[in-house]
Amino acid sequence: MSAVTPEIAADFLIEAQEILDRLGEQLVALEQDPADGAQLNAVFRGFHTLKGGAGFLGIQAMVNLCHAAEEALGMVRAGQATLEPHHFDAAQQSLDYLQQQLDAVGAGEEPPHAPATLIEQFDMHVVAAPAKASAPAAASSAGGDLISDDEFEALLDQLHGGAPPTAKAPSSGNDLISEDEFESLLDQLHGGAPPGAKPASPAPAVAAPPVPAPPKPAPAAKPAAKPASEAEQTIRVDTKRLDAIVNLVGELVLSRNRLKTLRARIRDEELDRAVSSLDIATARLQSAVMRTRMQPVGKVFSRFPKVARDVARTLQKEVDLELVGADTELDRNLVEALADPLVHLVRNAIDHGVELPDLREACGKPRQGRVRLSAQQEGDFVTIEIRDDGAGIDPERLRAKALEKGLIDPEAAARLSHDECLQLIFLPGFSTKAEVTDISGRGVGMDVVQSRIRELSGQITIHSDVGRGSRFIIRVPLTLAILPTLLVQAGEPVYALPLARVLEVLHAPATSLRWFDGQAVLDRQSHTLPLVDLRQWLDVEPMVAPLLTVVVLQMGEQRFGLVVDQVRGREEVVIKPLPRAVRGLRGYAGATLIGDGRMALILDVDGLRATA
Repeated sequence: MSAVTPEIAADFLIEAQEILDRLGEQLVALEQDPADGAQLNAVFRGFHTLKGGAGFLGIQAMVNLCHAAEEALGMVRAGQATLEPHHFDAAQQSLDYLQQQLDAVGAGEEPPHAPATLIEQFDMHVVAAPAKASAPAAASSAGGDLISDDEFEALLDQLHGGAPPTAKAPSSGNDLISEDEFESLLDQLHGGAPPGAKPASPAPAVAAPPVPAPPKPAPAAKPAAKPASEAEQTIRVDTKRLDAIVNLVGELVLSRNRLKTLRARIRDEELDRAVSSLDIATARLQSAVMRTRMQPVGKVFSRFPKVARDVARTLQKEVDLELVGADTELDRNLVEALADPLVHLVRNAIDHGVELPDLREACGKPRQGRVRLSAQQEGDFVTIEIRDDGAGIDPERLRAKALEKGLIDPEAAARLSHDECLQLIFLPGFSTKAEVTDISGRGVGMDVVQSRIRELSGQITIHSDVGRGSRFIIRVPLTLAILPTLLVQAGEPVYALPLARVLEVLHAPATSLRWFDGQAVLDRQSHTLPLVDLRQWLDVEPMVAPLLTVVVLQMGEQRFGLVVDQVRGREEVVIKPLPRAVRGLRGYAGATLIGDGRMALILDVDGLRATA
């Protein structure tokens, strides 16, 4: 790489990654409609910008690859060639190599060169049209203002808005310009008269003594500075600084909660007003800081058209990917953390869900399968759904496969409901694929997806109809910095439950308690609700009370009730690392400080239910 500052190199890597993400989506759109000139121009600009930045930094491997793509696209823009399927394959493969090169540059390593066979795939097999005889003649009339062929072609492009600089202009009459226009363009190129000035008379054919250069015109008055409202309003900020601000806001939230608790004990009107003002200001500051960390999920969604295309072509399937709600915003940390789970789910939807075209046709479906990736905000949470219209998931097949692999015992398998059978897909080592491929079937994946979603304080659920398709629904909080919780008590200690998992709080007489197969359940009008006693789970002395306080929690497609002594109410908390004494224990997700200054453990709903 050339000798540039690390800041410039870092800026290039960020911009190049954004361009690569967009190019995948733009190339798929162009392949679907090759006549779309706007999309063609966008793809050309992407490769051109990457080549320019890479050239400035001296990344020759990237320059060579981008130049090949740019040359081919330039010929298409000039009307000298058309894009064939193998050109799109080459362009998509080039994105993979460009990503590898970017990763190598970011790691301080030498970027790998793309194979010559890939570069050759961009060859359009077109012989450039012969240059016009009028061009050299016109150029010779300029005397000392001789310009190169490339400069001449660039001037033609500026005048006619035609082909890019890299593409040779076709020998058609449309590119002819008058002598006056040519002289005017020369003046623009070499710092002569302004574009609107009348061109000078052509120089005589006979040799003439050198003419002194005309004095430069006085510089025009500078335009007035743009008002602040029109000036650039965005700056790049190191994410570590944002994280530090978020942490400080979190501490402020804890202090506010503490003051609100003290206000209830100290009856003072002035203190009451001061704490109320602080509460409002803290809420506004918290909201403003959170917005600075928000990014649209479209940053992740933009890579999926390429993923879907590559997987579908590998499996010889026809798939239409629909993206909805790409402008939905999430905390940047969540956006980045969701990338891998979503890629896995989209690949699985195409591999396991969508059938081969002939099979779909035989079933009365369109040959082209549909995969829909959507996102929408719901209060303090965002719901992301991956839906396909494929074969669906057969729960009985999952049950049989789990038995075959020894993941569950026959007695437990016999008791599983339809929804519980679907949950088997999240067991470690579970796979329905008979053959191992590069796409799936290695026995890992869905359990990792579920674990990753849980780490984000979210949950994933499955809905599937055999023959009609499947839906995977992910629900995550808008941000992980501050978590809305429901505070409960079991004895003196206070515990926090993620509010996203709480469905309702109910009170039931102890006489309504029933026992089924060793499990305490609560009879409700439509179903029985399994119960977990928090005191019993904590291994402390149970409390006998005539009235049970039950928090109904959601775990995938299942619900269960957590019996507690008391519900203290909702409170926004800042997640802190677990104390050493409980670190690594299932059922605990973190710790926090609550308003009265005490520490409260944040419970992991899934881990709690699994270990109860």
